[in-house]
Amino acid sequence: MNITVYLGANEGNDPSLRKAVQELGTWIGASGNALVYGGSKTGLMGEIAKSVLDAGGNVTGVEPQFFMDEGFQYDGLTELNKMIELGDAFIAFPGGTGTLEEIAEIMSKVSLKQLDAPCILYNLNGFYKDLKALLNHMIEMGLSSKERQEGIYFAESLEQIKHILSKED
Repeated sequence: MNITVYLGANEGNDPSLRKAVQELGTWIGASGNALVYGGSKTGLMGEIAKSVLDAGGNVTGVEPQFFMDEGFQYDGLTELNKMIELGDAFIAFPGGTGTLEEIAEIMSKVSLKQLDAPCILYNLNGFYKDLKALLNHMIEMGLSSKERQEGIYFAESLEQIKHILSKED
């Protein structure tokens, strides 16, 4: 399975993020799955690529041209390509506005049934709790529905991510 992970090119100030992204990357590589991600060698992006590659997995980086021109791409990527086209499952690790923009597109495509793939928000340490509350508020206001949001998951741990993905096989 190609697992697309959206995450930041910064490392953040919480050491648990780095540890969790390394665990996620190691699992992706060791489990025979492949990583599709933003292609950067910096921050959490660099950590996940290194973890997957160190575990023997394949990594495809997808990066805007201006990042490539600045030399931010991770050396040793298996391939550079387009993220949504390649993904079989999508995970939003805690990140910044770019991560939010990318996962919002996936949530929209899943809710409109334009994409049949799990969309997982890794709610590490409650990072996405407010987004979860907003999605529930949309349902309460009649602007969305539980049916529309099927396929959008919030996972508190790597074990929950594995469980969600095992249901999708």
